[in-house]
Amino acid sequence: MGRRVVVLDYGSGNLRSAERALARVGADVTVTADLTAAAEADGLVVPGVGAFAACMAGIEALGAGPVIADRVAAGRPVLGICVGMQVLFEHGDEHGVVTKGLGLLPGGVTKLPAPRLPHMGWNTVQAPAGSVLFAGLPADARFYFVHSYGVTAPAALAAAGAAVTTAHHGADFVAGVELGALSAAQFHPEKSADTGAALLRNWLGTLE
Repeated sequence: MGRRVVVLDYGSGNLRSAERALARVGADVTVTADLTAAAEADGLVVPGVGAFAACMAGIEALGAGPVIADRVAAGRPVLGICVGMQVLFEHGDEHGVVTKGLGLLPGGVTKLPAPRLPHMGWNTVQAPAGSVLFAGLPADARFYFVHSYGVTAPAALAAAGAAVTTAHHGADFVAGVELGALSAAQFHPEKSADTGAALLRNWLGTLE
């Protein structure tokens, strides 16, 4: 029996592609808005596409914020993907509008200082020594990104003890975070072929 993983359905995200990618690497996956299932699963995936504010509105409407926070506080694995990673931070600033995030990671999400947006396509990342998510992956491994906003000030994350993976598009930005039970990826592992599958398999290995 694979590890029980819930992909949280709060109205945003590549739910079915995430479901298929996780199933392919051996997870027992359910896509659901059921908060009891989200709380009790071995692992919880928080997806997200589109605008920060819209994703937060969906999470708040479902009442999922406390469930995500309680899991992290209890040391139970959570994986945020794309905007599902961004909402884990304290706030997002899009089009001059600041929206409060879940506050589980220090820092904020802002527009990337790049001449070409969105940042769309394959890019390499720089993972720190000892990373669990990126264990066994070559330095030139490429992941698929689609975003115009990100976290470009990782110092607060490092100060909090997080393992921070970066990528570059106009400037360095946070591509991955590992802090206790909380993992996050700005890219889409479910769209990143074999490298994404390897990362998801590494994450599954952290589930108890």
